[in-house]
Amino acid sequence: MDQVVTPYLLYEDGEAALEFLQRAFGFRVVERAIGAAGGLHAELETDRGGRVYAGSAGGGFRGPGDVGRTAIVYVLVASVDDHYARAKAEGAQVTEEPVDLPFGHRRYSCRDPQGHEWAFATPV
Repeated sequence: MDQVVTPYLLYEDGEAALEFLQRAFGFRVVERAIGAAGGLHAELETDRGGRVYAGSAGGGFRGPGDVGRTAIVYVLVASVDDHYARAKAEGAQVTEEPVDLPFGHRRYSCRDPQGHEWAFATPV
């Protein structure tokens, strides 16, 4: 699998955000789930196939620095466990160990040395 990079936008009111994104920008919800932590997760698509994830702030991403976070970069990779091992060995600050999620991804989260938020996942 090639890597697929998707912006993941986090909202205080995920339900209201989904309504706005559909009405104002023409996105279509193609997947919607409630995560283990109770937060909303949704995958939205444009009429030309572009994708964005949207969800509740803090609902599925726990760890230091959650307050005020509004976006992360979400990357699909071939093997999340191999990717995790490499990133950790290179000094990525892991904020979430690999975990299987209710919406069908195995994911871990980390920060790069400049503080950018990343999540890497493999569909399972």
